[in-house]
Amino acid sequence: MKMEHVVIIGAGPAGISAALYTARGNLDPLVIHTGIGALEKAEKIENYYGLEKPLSGQELFDRGIAQAKALGVRVMETQVLGISGFDTFTIRTTDGDIETESVILATGSKRAASSIPGIREYEGKGVSYCAICDAFFYRGKQVAVLGNSDFALHEAEQLKNVTPSVTIYTNGEKPEFSREHDIQVNTMKIQSVEGGNTVSGLRMEQDMSTLESDGQKESFYPADGIFVALGTAGSTEIARQMGAELTEKGNIRVNQEMETTIPGLFAAGDCTGGLLQVATAVSEGCAAGISAGKYIRRKFKK
Repeated sequence: MKMEHVVIIGAGPAGISAALYTARGNLDPLVIHTGIGALEKAEKIENYYGLEKPLSGQELFDRGIAQAKALGVRVMETQVLGISGFDTFTIRTTDGDIETESVILATGSKRAASSIPGIREYEGKGVSYCAICDAFFYRGKQVAVLGNSDFALHEAEQLKNVTPSVTIYTNGEKPEFSREHDIQVNTMKIQSVEGGNTVSGLRMEQDMSTLESDGQKESFYPADGIFVALGTAGSTEIARQMGAELTEKGNIRVNQEMETTIPGLFAAGDCTGGLLQVATAVSEGCAAGISAGKYIRRKFKK
């Protein structure tokens, strides 16, 4: 079985950035992935260097894959089942095992999903997962934030910078904010997200004690945009299984060189926490790729 120099898990901005730098470093990287990931939810990306016109997340993903392949990077779509080893690693996938000297984890961060009817249908059509990314498109409009924690509060405050009409909807959950704020909060249960071509608002269920005089158990709250802020669940299962140290928030702990606490294991992008931005992911992927190259060269000098 061939021993790879470096295998990169994930083909988003961090993974492809790492692939470009390791390819230029003559390491012949292998990228394995299961699809587009969080970029799929990005309707428009325009706050990134060199973009004359906005791109969708899908377009950016496709361009990244094409760029990597143009440099000779091998890209394989398969599911990672686990990684074992220490000095060298065995990556178990649905298509067989892969042996490698080093691994770069760039699988992104698994955002908390919502089961509210209509959420998935309107992703990219008024439903967003990043206030700092998309707030600009909702200047002066009515927006809703779904969540009940400090993450939801943070997103709402980001939106308050561009529009005065911001409401946090907790979907029947008790608010768990750790500080005072002036954002309007609605604790009613959400029945569904509604709209036509784009989102128009939230259909709410009312408590029996607050039924309207007409006897309806639901009411409609208009919203031009809905931001899902149910928290983030770090895509850290692989690192945890390997024994790599995680942060208190459940992200993969790395140093400035994107090294984890396991030699030869690196991480980059959303799975390390911090700003969930394309620019940040590209930067960390670059650092991880360079560091992996240094690690391999040191290893072969011994």
